[in-house]
Amino acid sequence: MSAISKLFVASRPISWINTAFPFGAAYFFTSGQMDWVFWVGSFFFLIPYNLLMYGVNDVFDYESDLRNPRKGGIEGALLDPKYHQLTLILAFGISAPFAISLSTINLNATLWLWLTLFAVVAYSLKGLRFKEIPFLDSVTSAWHFVGPMLVGLAMADAEISSHQLIGIAAFMLWGMASHAFGAVQDVRADREARIASIATQLGARLTTRIAFGFYLIAGLLALGLPDRFAFAALAALPYLVVVGRELGITDENCERANRGWKVFIWLNFFAGAVICSLLIGPSA
Repeated sequence: MSAISKLFVASRPISWINTAFPFGAAYFFTSGQMDWVFWVGSFFFLIPYNLLMYGVNDVFDYESDLRNPRKGGIEGALLDPKYHQLTLILAFGISAPFAISLSTINLNATLWLWLTLFAVVAYSLKGLRFKEIPFLDSVTSAWHFVGPMLVGLAMADAEISSHQLIGIAAFMLWGMASHAFGAVQDVRADREARIASIATQLGARLTTRIAFGFYLIAGLLALGLPDRFAFAALAALPYLVVVGRELGITDENCERANRGWKVFIWLNFFAGAVICSLLIGPSA
């Protein structure tokens, strides 16, 4: 039971919905079906996918996590080394049958699925460590959430419209902004551990301003969506407020960004509620 509880925390249950919803919504609202693909895919992106993403991260980030006071709760587990092998075995072992079964839908969906899984593993795995390559770290992190949506669209045989491309671009910028701002709070800890990131490369202040700009552009892009979907831009406003109050942050007080990051954990539910309400609303 101790191992199960550790793995439960490692999978970040507070964030499960952030990957399951993009897949489920993309598939259902495109195909109109709640078939086995919907249920299997949604469950996969709800739990196994998150265990793979965060479990691998906690194993290979253990040494740096020891120096990070944020770790040990909902912001990231501090996984004892005795659980590392078990975590990797279960993370890959549980994900494999889901990934294989979902690879039978169509070739396009299979390519997006395995590209997304590669991004999840490459972010943390020793020898790849995309999270330590400035700029690629933010792109890869954003893909962790955009990827499931693209998989859902591909499995529903969607023909991507220009408006959908706008939505995908806005979502990608939102993810990059969230990662970049999240990296700000760890600038000093990462530098002490000799870990590179977009924030250690550019500094806390510039990274925060870039994150603000990405959120702003994402919101402006959303205004270009048709009919009621333009109201999705409202979801960007709280993020702009939270990041905006940290525009003067420095490397010396970078930990101050954690107060905004804690708000983000709950803002994500607000943003999801806004998008969900627009998806299920009446047609214009």
